[in-house]
Amino acid sequence: MYDLLEQVRLRPGMWLPGGSLHRLQAILIGYQVAVAVHSVADPCDFWPGGDFAQWLGERLDGNSPLGWASDIERHTPVGPAPAQEFFRFLDAYRQETAPGAAADRLPVEP
Repeated sequence: MYDLLEQVRLRPGMWLPGGSLHRLQAILIGYQVAVAVHSVADPCDFWPGGDFAQWLGERLDGNSPLGWASDIERHTPVGPAPAQEFFRFLDAYRQETAPGAAADRLPVEP
C-alpha cells in the first residue's frame, strides 16, 4: 500500500488528474477490496471511517460523511494542492502510528 502511495507522491499529476483526492480515495478503496478478495495480508487504514479517517478527524475537528478526501480538500488552505496536504497528513499519521510510536509519547492525563 505505502509503495503505491509513494508512486502517487512522485507523479501526482499522472495518478490524480485535476488533483482530486477523491480519485486517490477510490484507488485506495479498490486496492483494499482486491487485497481482501485475494486474502493478502496487507493492512490498510484508508476505508472511509477507517483508522486514517479517524486520526484525521481528530486533527480537523470532525469527519465528513463524504470521507477523508473531502475533509482534506475542505481544509486545504489556498496555495498547497490537496495532494500535498494528503501526503503531509500521511507522513504525520505514519510517524504517530508506527510500531513503538505510542511508547514514545507521554501518557495523557484523564
